[in-house]
Amino acid sequence: MSSIINDDGSRRRDRHDIMAEILRTAKDGKIKTHIMYKAKLSYAQINEYIPALVQSGFLENTTIRHRRYQKKIYKTTTKGQKFLENFDTINRLWSELANST
Repeated sequence: MSSIINDDGSRRRDRHDIMAEILRTAKDGKIKTHIMYKAKLSYAQINEYIPALVQSGFLENTTIRHRRYQKKIYKTTTKGQKFLENFDTINRLWSELANST
């Protein structure tokens, strides 16, 4: 699970990197727009990933009342936090393996 390096040296995130970034951003609960900007995703991308993460149980959504408006907040679930822990462990192991060769 590593990013793809383009010919120009730029880094392209894979699906797992994007999911992890969304889950990290939503740990304390965030609105969709904040997640989109923090994770550097397009509107189309956020609308693809958020429903999938909610459906799989990695994110939960709640509606809160803020002044006169209602806001939908997304928060990383316990299952999502476990995914992040495992994802970070795998990345660390891959990094150690790459550095040892």
